[in-house]
Amino acid sequence: MILDRLARYLRHQRLKDPAFAYLLEPIQSEDEVVCVDCETTDINPRKAEILSIGAVRIRGNRILTSEKLELFIKPKGQINKESIKVHQLRYCDVANGMDLDTALRLFLEFTGTRPLVGYYLEFDVAMLNKYLKPWLGIGLCNKKIEVSGLFYDCQLKRHGSGIAQGHIDLRFDKILQDLDLPVLGKHDAFNDALMTAMMYVKLRNGCQFAQPPKKLST
Repeated sequence: MILDRLARYLRHQRLKDPAFAYLLEPIQSEDEVVCVDCETTDINPRKAEILSIGAVRIRGNRILTSEKLELFIKPKGQINKESIKVHQLRYCDVANGMDLDTALRLFLEFTGTRPLVGYYLEFDVAMLNKYLKPWLGIGLCNKKIEVSGLFYDCQLKRHGSGIAQGHIDLRFDKILQDLDLPVLGKHDAFNDALMTAMMYVKLRNGCQFAQPPKKLST
């Protein structure tokens, strides 16, 4: 607790805009989280710009699709061809998008202090913090929950000691398949956030898999 209070104090000292002091308040409840996904111009966060942000709130076991965020941002540079293959967003698709500052404000208002859930969340947080830190002086303080980590832990419980001789496939589509969840069209930011939200709800309710455990290959 002392370390938490010290960390909050230091963040308050670094915060450049007091209007965002609410981001440093303790969370009221971990029962409501926000699932988030970003699409970018490049797979390298140092070079990349954010093209879109998708997010949806989860309250308990309910995915609140009526409380969602779907933002498109006009980039300053070009979009890497390899990234287009993933998210299918061309420059013409986001040329009329909003400016990044507006998108970040909307995202912060939407998430508040709620824990963030994601798949490869480290990348999304790195992208958001790339712009938030110079602007606000602080990055995202929210608790972070990685669904591939939850899935990995469930597989360990499911297979027991046998997992040491095998391999856990943590690819996005494979996790959906193992959890018997649908693929929702193309991989855009909101659809990915929604599918990740379905993973999270199913995993937090007892690691429910589509098939009984199989012996893992060596």
